[in-house]
Amino acid sequence: MADNSEVRDDLRYTMNDEWVKAEGGNVRVGITDHAQGQLTDIVFVELPKAGTKVRRGDVIGQVESVKTVAAINAPVSGEIVEVNEGLEDAPQKFNESPYGDGWLAVIKMDDPSEYDSLMDADGYRKKLSE
Repeated sequence: MADNSEVRDDLRYTMNDEWVKAEGGNVRVGITDHAQGQLTDIVFVELPKAGTKVRRGDVIGQVESVKTVAAINAPVSGEIVEVNEGLEDAPQKFNESPYGDGWLAVIKMDDPSEYDSLMDADGYRKKLSE
């Protein structure tokens, strides 16, 4: 079965369906179109706290949909410098605009090579087709 989810060429991806966008020494993190489609209607989000130090793989938040609860993991190690407070009142932004208004957090990277090791768009498309 073909996965018709949007995959953007300018982003990197994790095996857990997070997208990552480099912004200087920071990365912006959210869940992919594929992930929001699997979750269906997202009704609640637990945001991380700005100033929190995280290690790659740490749970930094979670989304709750009508079907399930899914953890969001840090794709890189660093410090959370910004969170998308708007999601608390409008968690449906994950569904409506996963690559726009539906971002979760911005992390100031400790080690940019962690970003470089994430999947590119072609790698993520291949994962989705397996």
